[in-house]
Amino acid sequence: MIPPRAVTPPVLNIANALTCLRLVLVPVFLVTLFVDHGQSVQWRLVAFAVFALAALTDRLDGELARRRGLVTAFGTVADPIADKALTGAAWVALSVLGEVPWWVTVVMLGREIAITLLRFAVLRRGIIPASRGGKAKTLVQSLAIGLYLLPLPELIGADTLVAWVRGVLLAAALALTVVTGVDYVRRALRLRAVTAPPTAVTPNDPRPDAPRSP
Repeated sequence: MIPPRAVTPPVLNIANALTCLRLVLVPVFLVTLFVDHGQSVQWRLVAFAVFALAALTDRLDGELARRRGLVTAFGTVADPIADKALTGAAWVALSVLGEVPWWVTVVMLGREIAITLLRFAVLRRGIIPASRGGKAKTLVQSLAIGLYLLPLPELIGADTLVAWVRGVLLAAALALTVVTGVDYVRRALRLRAVTAPPTAVTPNDPRPDAPRSP
């Protein structure tokens, strides 16, 4: 009896569509944020809403892909790219507006670029699953970005309290970004060591512990 062949999910599916929507929302988010040089309360609220919608698609596309068996090679590559494009654009934009120090943005983007390159480097050896720390990093980064996007001082006042809460979340996001980046490198090196092909020993190997030919 011939076993049934595994059905390959189509590239055009709801999960990948949400991923593409997230990519499309990135320039929309930037345009709305920079209206009136980022000083318009109304447009800052619109920019926050666009960012929140895009971040929500990040949650939904992964859940749908796993539950409905819609995981594709395109989605595996496009999903992290869309994530990095959204958060990266937000950090750069906030630094351009002078609300987040540039060195923080450089650390955030440097980590994401390095991990993305590392992910592709070890892809043929295996897939490193997302850790709890990585998920926490994404959540805290999104919360920090959201707080910086919202014009809270103009809406509720309490400038000192808002600045303190923003600073705490930013510090937490920065710490998680660095710690999870180091952890990912460690896991990638471990995967590389485990999956490394065995070294062949020739009969004339000069090492004293090398096996001898009969």
